[in-house]
Amino acid sequence: MSNDRIEKQIELKAPVSRVWSALTDYQQFGEWFRVKIHGPFVVGETSTGHMTYPGFEHVQWNSVIKAIEPERYFSYNWHPAAIESDIDYSGEEPTLVEFTLEAIETGTLLRVVESGFENIPADRRLEAFRMDEGGWESQLENIENYVTSTP
Repeated sequence: MSNDRIEKQIELKAPVSRVWSALTDYQQFGEWFRVKIHGPFVVGETSTGHMTYPGFEHVQWNSVIKAIEPERYFSYNWHPAAIESDIDYSGEEPTLVEFTLEAIETGTLLRVVESGFENIPADRRLEAFRMDEGGWESQLENIENYVTSTP
C-alpha cells in the first residue's frame, strides 16, 4: 500500500444526477461532509468555511476548486489534516481530491482519490495520510446515507 495516494470507491443506490448534486451543490456537500461553506463552488476560486463535525468546529475549510465536469468529475486542492488553528498551512503544497462518477446498473459508482501526500512535510505526512484514509471511509458512508435518504 502506498502512502502517497488514497483510493476509495462505493456503489450508491442513487442516480448519477443525485450523487452529482450532493457533491457539487455547496449546501448539500456541507450537509453530508459536515462543513459550513460560505458560497458555491467555482472553478479556480477558493471555497471557504468551517467544519461542523463535533470537536472540529474550529477547523477552517479552505479548498481551491480545480475542475467541475458535470455529472462526471469534480476536484479540489486542500491541506489534509490541517486541524491546528495556530499553524499556517498555506506554505505547504496541498493534496488533490478527485471525485469520479460512473453510471452503473444499480445507480452510481463513486470513486474518490486523494493524491500528493508525498509533498506534505515529513513530520506530519503519515498522520495526515492516516487521518484522511479513515476520513474518506466515513465520508463515503455519509454521502451514501445522504443520497439514499434525502430526495
